[in-house]
Amino acid sequence: MAIPLRKPKEIEKLKTASLAVAKTLDYLKNNVKAGMTLKEVDTMGDEFIVKLGARPSFKGLYGFPSAVCTSLNEVIIHGIPSDIVLKEGDILGLDIGSEIDGWYGDAAITMPIGKISKEDEDLIACSKDTLYYAISIIKEGMRFKELSSHIEKFIRNKGYVPLINFCGHGIGKKPHCEPEIPNYIGTSNIKAGPKIKNGMVFCLEPMICQKEQEPIILENNWDVVSKDGLRASHYEHTIAVINGKAVILSKLEE
Repeated sequence: MAIPLRKPKEIEKLKTASLAVAKTLDYLKNNVKAGMTLKEVDTMGDEFIVKLGARPSFKGLYGFPSAVCTSLNEVIIHGIPSDIVLKEGDILGLDIGSEIDGWYGDAAITMPIGKISKEDEDLIACSKDTLYYAISIIKEGMRFKELSSHIEKFIRNKGYVPLINFCGHGIGKKPHCEPEIPNYIGTSNIKAGPKIKNGMVFCLEPMICQKEQEPIILENNWDVVSKDGLRASHYEHTIAVINGKAVILSKLEE
């Protein structure tokens, strides 16, 4: 399947949807505190994104029950909001999708709850730093597999490993579409596969594990943890390739 090349007006539509996600994540980052339940966090995010004129696109997507993925501590991605109460020292992944006028946005952060350990600070920094490194090296003509290879090397050089079997993705008039963008290369030939072109829009989302790459899906059929059972982190942006470089769509205006 061909990867769509978006026109400037379409990229603006995607940016509008992505900015709703960025604003919601910023709101949650500044207001989520110890003592709140994960369901309360989800309600806050749901109500805020609706006030912005967006539809929370994760709600009902593939059967997911909530607006916000709340991935606590060892949960890497797809955490279902529950009655678990946040406490000082936790780390919380927040992943949000939006839809406005038929176009989608998607982004994620991992945030500290109060004061956290240096170990957890480094863990969060790895996912964030990996994401911004990947964005910085994107150029027209680079193959997606080459990008995946660079992402994996960056993660491993930090002393961590990327989660396998989950990946970044294209985005547009659907929340997920071609291409798939893993954070690892495996045995693939990095000189094969599609090239990055101007007009492509996709989501990069490093998912960082401490020791084991293999995922385990918990009994609720959503929460994903590492086989090692240790804490993990996740960051994501929606980006567009414009004039040969990556431009972040899911970022607040500075």
